Amino acid sequence: METIMIILLLIIAAEATYLVAVNTKKSVNKKAGRPIFVDTSVLIDGRIIAIAQSGFIGSDTLFIPRSVIGELQYLADNADTEKRSRARHGLDIVTELQAMPNVKVEIFQDGSKAEEGVDERLLKLAKQYNGAVCTIDYNLNKVAQVENIIVLNVNDLAMSLRMAYLPGEKILLELTQKGQDGHQAVGHLTDGTMVVVEHASKLIGKTAEIEFIRSLQTAAGKMMFAKLVDTKKNEERTFSKKQQSAPAPRKQTNQSPIVLQQPAPMTYHSDRNDQRLAANASSASRGTSDTPRYSRQNNSGAQSHQQKARSKAPAKKPRTSAQNEASLIEMLNNQ
Repeated sequence: METIMIILLLIIAAEATYLVAVNTKKSVNKKAGRPIFVDTSVLIDGRIIAIAQSGFIGSDTLFIPRSVIGELQYLADNADTEKRSRARHGLDIVTELQAMPNVKVEIFQDGSKAEEGVDERLLKLAKQYNGAVCTIDYNLNKVAQVENIIVLNVNDLAMSLRMAYLPGEKILLELTQKGQDGHQAVGHLTDGTMVVVEHASKLIGKTAEIEFIRSLQTAAGKMMFAKLVDTKKNEERTFSKKQQSAPAPRKQTNQSPIVLQQPAPMTYHSDRNDQRLAANASSASRGTSDTPRYSRQNNSGAQSHQQKARSKAPAKKPRTSAQNEASLIEMLNNQ
C-alpha cells in the first residue's frame, strides 16, 4: 500500500508539472515584466534593433505573435518587389532580435493566421494580458488609444529625441560662462542643452542673438555650436545691395564748367604788316609768294611740339596677370 501511494503521488506530481509547463508556454509570464506585442510595421521599419541594443526595453519581454510572422511570410511570397524586400527585411529583424543576449524575445503561438486581422489580434492580446502594443501604424495607434491600451510608438520616440533647434535657426540666448577656447562663450537652452558660441567671449553675462551652425550628439549628452548674428553687417550688406541695384545719381558740383581756351589770333605790328605787304607785292611781281612757306613752318612747328609732348609723356606699361588676379580678388572681397 505504501508503494502504491508513492507511485500515485509521483504520477500526480508529474501531471501537475506538465500542466504548469504547458500553461507557462501558452500564457504570458507576468514575472518577466510588461508584455510588449510587436506589430508588423515595427519589424519592417527596423529601428527596434537600436532601441533594444540601447537597453530601453529593460525587463520587458518582446512578444512577436505568430500571426505577425505569418503576415510577413505572406507579403514576402505574394507582394510586389518592393513589399517583398521589406517583408524579408522584417523577418531578418526577428532573427536579429532573437540573437540579442540582453533582450527577451518570444514567439507567441496564437496561430499562423489571424481571421479577424492582425491589428485586431494585437489589440485583443494586449487587453487579455494587460500589455502594450509596439507599432508605428497611425490608425492602429489611434484605435489603441481609444481602447485605453498602452502604445509604444517608435516615431514618437524619434521626435522626442530630435534636436529642438536645427542649423540656420536664430534665437536670443543668455551667455553665462566662458568656453574651452578663449574666444568662446557658453549658454544653455531650456532643456539643459549646452550651446557653444564662437567669438562671443566679450558678451558673457549678456543676451545675444545667435545662429545655430551644427549639433553634436555624444554619450554625455547633446551639444550645439552657434555663431553671433551681426545685425550691423547684415544692414550694411542689404544697403550695399540696394545701392548696386539702383542707378548711380549724378554728382552735382559747384565748380564751373571747364572751357577750352582757343589760341589767340596772331597780331603783327603795323610797320611789320606794311613791310610784309610790300614783300608780298614784290614777290607777286616775281611770281612767288611767302604764304605757303609760312604755313609749312607753322605746321612743322606744331608737329614738332606734339612729338615733344608725346616723348615727354610716360608710356603706359601693360598690366601683368598677377595684377589682374589681385584686382579680381579685391573686387570679390569688396562684394
